[in-house]
Amino acid sequence: MTRTIDAVYEGGVLRPLQLQDGIAEHARVRLTLETVGSATGGMADCVGTLPDDDAAEMRRIVHDQFEQVNPGEW
Repeated sequence: MTRTIDAVYEGGVLRPLQLQDGIAEHARVRLTLETVGSATGGMADCVGTLPDDDAAEMRRIVHDQFEQVNPGEW
């Protein structure tokens, strides 16, 4: 049986938000986790969301449009 459930992580334990019919007490299950509404916020939530082609285009634009700094001048 495969299903997706919502849970909260508290005190080192994943606690389902709804009762889970069909799973016996103390049954072993396999979990795949996906964080929802991450507490990190900011740009950390965007890491890895830009396709490679778009990221490459952004790097080209930044390179072409902004003054390049020569580290030897610092």
